[in-house]
Amino acid sequence: MTHIPTVLILCTGNSCRSQMAEALVNHDLGPQVHAISAGTRPQPKVADGAIAALQQAGIAVDGLYPKDVDAVLHDAIDLVITVCDNAKEACPIFPRPIPSVHLPFHDPHGEPLESFVQVMNEIRAKLVPEVARRLGVLQPDQGEV
Repeated sequence: MTHIPTVLILCTGNSCRSQMAEALVNHDLGPQVHAISAGTRPQPKVADGAIAALQQAGIAVDGLYPKDVDAVLHDAIDLVITVCDNAKEACPIFPRPIPSVHLPFHDPHGEPLESFVQVMNEIRAKLVPEVARRLGVLQPDQGEV
């Protein structure tokens, strides 16, 4: 069986940017890559704006919920991406060395849906290709990485 690489997308609250990134990576790169997300201080629920933006784009939101990074520390993770400065600073020490990348995105909490859509589109344009490149997988309709 072929190894499917796992990317952890880490944020502070794990309620918006990291959730959108998890859903986008799984949609755009699955089944070649498995994305999970977590937070250093997870919020009680995924932001309504994040859910609405993903649904508007036709991306599945089933199973999205905030998770604490401690719950995934021992998972087989191949790449860590921090999407906010606080998570970068608070990024835990994993039991083994894991390559990491910092790609910060604006936090649209409390802003109109259009802000969530804009951040989601930025994540799709920047983070998804970076994951594909770093993990050596092909993006749909883009040929070789």
